[in-house]
Amino acid sequence: MTYMNDKASPKQLLNSLPLYATVERQVFDGQDLASLRPQQLWFVRCSFVGVDLRHSALDGCSFKLCDLSMAHLRGASLRGVSMAGCNLRAADLRDTDLTAARFSSVNTGTPPHGLTDVTDAKFDNAITRDMKFKQVIGIPSRFI
Repeated sequence: MTYMNDKASPKQLLNSLPLYATVERQVFDGQDLASLRPQQLWFVRCSFVGVDLRHSALDGCSFKLCDLSMAHLRGASLRGVSMAGCNLRAADLRDTDLTAARFSSVNTGTPPHGLTDVTDAKFDNAITRDMKFKQVIGIPSRFI
């Protein structure tokens, strides 16, 4: 990502990126990004392990091969988000709006690599209208 510099916080930088900007190979582990409001960014191979994204508006964002394990997304708006080949193990997705969200895989050529994993993710009280799962590991039985 060519937009990041050391003068602003990661939250300020992400909020200032233009529509559809690509963020690649950035590590946000453990950061406080609560109430983030980016403009439909494309995240590729980024790490958000244990990050605080509560009440963020990530509508239309795309995550490809990203690690969101143990991420705190409670109350976030994830309308139309795309998660392809992502790790969402033990992520907190309670009270999120997942309307039209897509969870899918990425063809890495070596199965089972490239599958999205939602094992132990919490979906309590989430809005799941038109949510789609395709080649995903750990889907809760209520979505099958």
